[in-house]
Amino acid sequence: MLSISQEFVDAIYAHARADHPDEACGVIVGPAGTGIPTRHIPMRNAAMSPTFYEFDSIEMLKLYRDLDDRDEVLVVIYHSHTSTQAHPSRTDIAYASEPDAHYVLVSTREELAGANEFRSFRIVDGVATEEPVQIR
Repeated sequence: MLSISQEFVDAIYAHARADHPDEACGVIVGPAGTGIPTRHIPMRNAAMSPTFYEFDSIEMLKLYRDLDDRDEVLVVIYHSHTSTQAHPSRTDIAYASEPDAHYVLVSTREELAGANEFRSFRIVDGVATEEPVQIR
């Protein structure tokens, strides 16, 4: 189960809406060994696409160095879907490489009309399993 603060949920939605119509992407990190999300880091979608996201390789290198320096790990990897439900696509599943992370998806599609769709998945060995989310 993902336990996450309302502050981080709001930050993810704000980022997704700001980057719409392109997909937004980012991470939430926390102290190694705790699984507790403590710091939000919005990233740039290098693909600049409404149907695909890709972390910028230079940003990722800096992020991993920073995580090592701070003894932190990726707790949440998130991105938005701009015209479909918040469910991992085949591409999302194929590129998932952090088995300990929670993969969060939000949707900014028009028919939601301001409603929120926030879902979390574990993606391990090519299998996406939805998990409960507790918003604190």
